[in-house]
Formats: sequence, C-alpha cells, structure tokens
Amino acid sequence: MKWVIDTQHKGMIIREYLQKVHGFSKRIIIAVKHHGGKIRVNGTEENVRYPLAAGDILEIEFPKEKVSGALKPEKMDLNVVYEDEAVIVLDKPAGMAVVPSPNHVRGTMANGLLGHYEEQSRGTFTVHVVTRLDADTSGLVLIAKDRYIHSVLSASQKSRNIKRKYFAIVEGMLPAETGTIDAPIARAPHSIIEREVNESGKQAITHYKKIKDLVGHSLVEIELETGRTHQIRVHFSHLGHPLAGDDLYEGSLTYIDRQALHCCQISFEHPIKKQIVQLRSELPQDMEEMAARLKF
Repeated sequence: MKWVIDTQHKGMIIREYLQKVHGFSKRIIIAVKHHGGKIRVNGTEENVRYPLAAGDILEIEFPKEKVSGALKPEKMDLNVVYEDEAVIVLDKPAGMAVVPSPNHVRGTMANGLLGHYEEQSRGTFTVHVVTRLDADTSGLVLIAKDRYIHSVLSASQKSRNIKRKYFAIVEGMLPAETGTIDAPIARAPHSIIEREVNESGKQAITHYKKIKDLVGHSLVEIELETGRTHQIRVHFSHLGHPLAGDDLYEGSLTYIDRQALHCCQISFEHPIKKQIVQLRSELPQDMEEMAARLKF
C-alpha cells in the first residue's frame, strides 16, 4: 500500500499516521515490523517513529499471508458479487459452511475461495471472514483478503458501520407492519449451539418490516442493530413466530428444509477507496418457491 503525505498530516510519525488515518491496529503494525513486512519512505526503509513531511511517499509491504493447514483449495462454482484487491463478496448458497469444521471438512466457502485465488494466480491471499453466516443461511458474505483489511473492517463492524439486511419467512401473520425486538441473548444452558432470550445475555436489537402476508406466514425484511449468534432466529422464535424450516427453534419443516433466511443486502465503507459499497441479492429459489406456494 502506498500514500503521498499531504500537508494536513505532516509532522506525524509513521505509527501515528497509520493508526489514526488508516485504522492500522497495533497488531498489524507489529506484524509489519517483526514478521517480514517493510516500511519505506521515498524508497528508503524507516521505522515507525520516523516523522513524515508533506510530499513523502509512504509505502507499506505486508508480510506474506499464511494459509491455515485446515484449508485445502477446491474448485467450485462460486457466485462472486464483488471483488477487488482488498475484498470479495460472495452470494453463498444454503447448505454451504463458511469455514471448515469437524462436520464440514471439505466443500466450504473458504476452500472454494482458495481455489478461486489459485485460478487467478493470487496465491498470497487467504480467507479472513468479516460477516459470517450459518451453513443453512444463504446470501451475501464479506471476506477480506489480508490481515490489514480484515482489521479495518472488523473495527468498522464493531462500530456498527457494516449494515446488513435479510429476507426471512416466519410462521404466522405478524400483526404489525414494522417492529423492533429488543431482547438480550445468551447461550442456552443445555446446549453449546442453541441460544435463548435471557436477561443475563448481551443486548440484541432486531428491526423488521413486513413485506408480504402469506398463508399462515409472513415475508419480512430484517435489519440488525447488533450481531449476536442466531439473533434473528432466536428473536422471532421468542415472538412466537419462528422461521420456517428452523427446527432448532421450533420452526416447521413442512414447506422448506432449512431456516428461511437470506442475507439480501450489505453495505460498508471500502477500507482503501473510502467509498460506500452497497450490494444486493434477490430472494433465493427455495424461498421464492415457498412464497409462491403460500400466496393468497
């Protein structure tokens, strides 16, 4: 990465400039300093205490990315919605795990991404997932291509500046056109997977808007203010309107065999270009067919 220092930032030392202007974490700066990266000013290597002058060309060379031994490249037909040198956004199908686990060693989105990078001869990239989805939730997933980009986007996510919207089909007909569910979520005491509404949990806020009434169901658009594990699934089950197909939270498998949940929109400030990127994905085929089947 390379920048020309303007008069506004002259006099700042390199460490201060990287942290305050470009959002570098201490961990990333340490990695550059001690694990194979380089810091150059006007082509000469300098340390992080070097004072910058207007017109200086500051260049950061990052250490090579190390790919986890658990990841093996696989050739897959990935639906790439957006890609540049910093990030990639995929439209993930239902049934595909994002990263490997004991239950999903092969066939994950991360394996497919490594295969995608290999095909493009971009072997230095690895997979840093910014916005994760459950295996049976479909839709948009944001991935950073290196540690620095991931660090910046993770900070943006903690500040609630990465916005996501979802489509869901919930059981029952919601009485209100719009609503907010503000109920804390904690791990259920009897399970390592299941969550529940519990006053001892962390704050969780979900906003929803009804899109369409269906026979015995509602199609809704949802926006999260917080990002707790299973938040949408837990909140609507708590309301008495579980997601169709979500048998973990009392949803019926009558019309669909996975939770009827799809990440349909994501917006974020690009960590390099500093422009807002907004992407949209339409209702997937299985949810579209269910909605058509239950149309009044």
